[in-house]
Amino acid sequence: MALPHQPVPKQPPEERVRNFEEVYRHYDPESAVTEAMRCIQCPAAPCSKACPLHNDIPLALWQLEHGEFVDAATVFRRTSTMSQVCGRVCPQIIQCEGACIYVKKGKPPVAIGRLEAFVADYQTAHAGRDIATAAPTGHQVAVVGAGPAGLTVAQILAHFGHSVTVFDAWPSGGGILRYGIPKFKMDHRIVDELIAHTERLGVEFVYSTRIGEGLTVDDLLEGGYEAVFLGVGAGVAADPKIPGCDLEGVYSATPFLIRANVDGELRPRELAEPPEVGKRVVVIGGGDTAMDCLRTSVRLGAESVSCVYRRTEAEMPGNERDRALAREEGVGFEWLTQPVRFLDDGNGHVVSMECQRMELGEPDESGRRRPIPIEGSEFLMAVDTVVLALGYWPDSRIGETTPDLETRDWGLIEIDEETGATSRPGVFAGGDAVVGPDLVVTAVAHGRRAAKAIHRFLVGSH
Repeated sequence: MALPHQPVPKQPPEERVRNFEEVYRHYDPESAVTEAMRCIQCPAAPCSKACPLHNDIPLALWQLEHGEFVDAATVFRRTSTMSQVCGRVCPQIIQCEGACIYVKKGKPPVAIGRLEAFVADYQTAHAGRDIATAAPTGHQVAVVGAGPAGLTVAQILAHFGHSVTVFDAWPSGGGILRYGIPKFKMDHRIVDELIAHTERLGVEFVYSTRIGEGLTVDDLLEGGYEAVFLGVGAGVAADPKIPGCDLEGVYSATPFLIRANVDGELRPRELAEPPEVGKRVVVIGGGDTAMDCLRTSVRLGAESVSCVYRRTEAEMPGNERDRALAREEGVGFEWLTQPVRFLDDGNGHVVSMECQRMELGEPDESGRRRPIPIEGSEFLMAVDTVVLALGYWPDSRIGETTPDLETRDWGLIEIDEETGATSRPGVFAGGDAVVGPDLVVTAVAHGRRAAKAIHRFLVGSH
């Protein structure tokens, strides 16, 4: 008889909307073992093939099933530098869990993500992590960006014995893990531990330093670093080109999330004050960042929180699980609606938003049906706060200040897909800086690939 699925514990909506604690709670050991026992050890391991890191999921779950929690965590960490993170924030339903054989049978998949988080947390709490490194090689590497790609490169190169310095524009490390992902999705103490572990490997961090502004990639290469990895992410907000964007009460998503979710001493000075949301909040956009802003607004005490999206739910690019959680928390959705302009109250603060209804036409280059304005359908929506979550691109200053570094499409860095090497010898790149806004696990995969290529470059050039 097949074992029943063990539901992942989570805070009820009426409780979680009053705090910023993680929504999902841990399995207890007994429930984790029972859930792992559901894995039937498919010989073809479709779950592993669907994972961008190709984690050996069947082996990890077999060890978990037998109570070997630390060994299970070690299996995950052979291919992932961020098991505690990926177990929480990966969209498993379109990756490992979506490939689970149970899905084809109409049953809940094995909860691979939460089991990965369970064993990774258990290992950190009870056994610690491996900090053994090879003998120092004397090679020096600069990593630009302390997000998931950069931290992955730094950790792997440190294990190889290379000297690594990480430069980051923010006051602390983590990149999107700290300055983009809300605490209710992942406790930021996990980011603290990730940085501390990287430091224990001998990696040095230089914060509040933006490469491309004063200090350049060429300065790093001329200053003794033999290789540079660019993991700068994609943190420049797309220009919405909507009149009234400069009014008070209209926020870009990243500053809004930072002011609401990041501890005060770790915020940039210009984002020191928490946001005042008022009673009515509208978030424009349909991706994961939009859901994060909506759910943050609920926790900040807004009475009415709505998502405005110009297509239908079927075309939304974000995680279905996050949308379901947002609905549970009272978020409303305005489909086929596009903002036209923001209106002020006479004192420079947004008071309403003029919108226009849309209808769907033929598919565009993304494969989604193109939204078309309906003439004469304009209407006003009263608002106190608007958050724009409309997409991001890399900081173009890296490309502009690095001669012969090939870029494309608003500053995305061109690389060799097999190695992460750029057009500049000794300069490598990965993560969102290469592909645009993507998943944490994609950045980790890019970092693993680039770190191995950088190691070969260093030892092969001497």
